[in-house]
Amino acid sequence: MPYTPIVATLGYVLSSDGQRVLMVHRNARANDQHLGKYNGLGGKLEADEDVVAGMCREIGEEAEIECEQLRLRGTISWPGFGKQGEDWLGFIFLIERYRGTPPSRNAEGTLEWIPRDQLLQLPMWEGDRQFLPLVFDDDPRAFHGVMPYCDGRMVSWRFSRCG
Repeated sequence: MPYTPIVATLGYVLSSDGQRVLMVHRNARANDQHLGKYNGLGGKLEADEDVVAGMCREIGEEAEIECEQLRLRGTISWPGFGKQGEDWLGFIFLIERYRGTPPSRNAEGTLEWIPRDQLLQLPMWEGDRQFLPLVFDDDPRAFHGVMPYCDGRMVSWRFSRCG
């Protein structure tokens, strides 16, 4: 059977000094699969856009800011991640420069600037703890990972980098 994942973007917006990251605390909708967790910003790609355009659109919709400089940090295949076990494929970006001022909330929850060294202490998907260090490390190479899920839990994690 061919792999036909939902294609999405996930972005981490850095503060101007690079020490804090804009995260959404998913606390606005009771039926949210991510309720109570902190997450980066992003969402599903639309049929008529490339991944950079999709990331910029999602950042604009969720944080009301305009991306000026972003960098692809990696890709992750999440087999079985969706509510009904759908497969997801995510393009992970670091937004290094932007224009505008994010509001304190959006439709998904509270927007908070979190110090980078405190990110892994937040309530989040267990899998996020595996790849987040790769998003912020000094290795210029993008990572490419596979993180299968079963019944809402990460099963395993592996990644590679080339170049």
